[in-house]
Amino acid sequence: MQEAPMTDKILSRKDGAVGHLIFNNPERHNAVSLDMWEATEAVVADFKADRNIRAMVVSGAGGKAFVSGADISRFEKDRSTEEAVKRYSVIVERAYAAFYDFPKPTIAMIRGYCIGGGMALAMCCDMRICSDNSKFGIPAAKLGLGYGFKGIKRLVDVVGPSFAKEIFYTARQFTAEEAERMGLVNRVVPSETLEQYVADYTATMAANAPLTVDSVKFIIGEVVKPDSERDLAACEAMVQACFASEDYKEGRKAFMEKRKPNFTGA
Repeated sequence: MQEAPMTDKILSRKDGAVGHLIFNNPERHNAVSLDMWEATEAVVADFKADRNIRAMVVSGAGGKAFVSGADISRFEKDRSTEEAVKRYSVIVERAYAAFYDFPKPTIAMIRGYCIGGGMALAMCCDMRICSDNSKFGIPAAKLGLGYGFKGIKRLVDVVGPSFAKEIFYTARQFTAEEAERMGLVNRVVPSETLEQYVADYTATMAANAPLTVDSVKFIIGEVVKPDSERDLAACEAMVQACFASEDYKEGRKAFMEKRKPNFTGA
């Protein structure tokens, strides 16, 4: 296992084929400051460049929160003027885009509070697996904040327009059970088994053919775009690359030999 802390507030490690990014501000329920958002980009870029990493897990330290949102104590410094708000929005959206556009599978492992910016971050991941004591909410309407198109669209893509409106209009906190009913999370598991459950899930993903998995992620990303923006040629090229790969040969051979395949991503 390789440990690679980037700052004392953003940590990372590589555990076999899985990269872990951890928000490490537990005394503030992992509230995120501007410098923390900037630090995440370097971690995500490193995982993206590493061919041995086949999946990324995003989590929060301390056991009480995934991410509780933006660090409101820094608003006077970071978001008090129109110019500062614009700069803040650009940096944070760039961080969200890094997670959303990450070409390999991503899981938000959520325990405890997932609020505001934490919800926005979770929507940038492919899947959300949470503990049964998790809480979800976007309190923008209690703070007078505006939410941009991209963030709202990501939420609508996951839960649909009606539930997205309920989340924003009420600004209340939702239980894990409610989140599962809305489709906000994929799975709810007991808190004490969350880490092992996610470890088993990512191990299953990492053992599958990465060219296939990554191509499906790309193609689903194109599916949710407007017709005029879809790159169908790139989709077809990725499909053909799967059929031309050594992994496709290995998959067929392993099936005939009744054994587990050993995929290399080539």
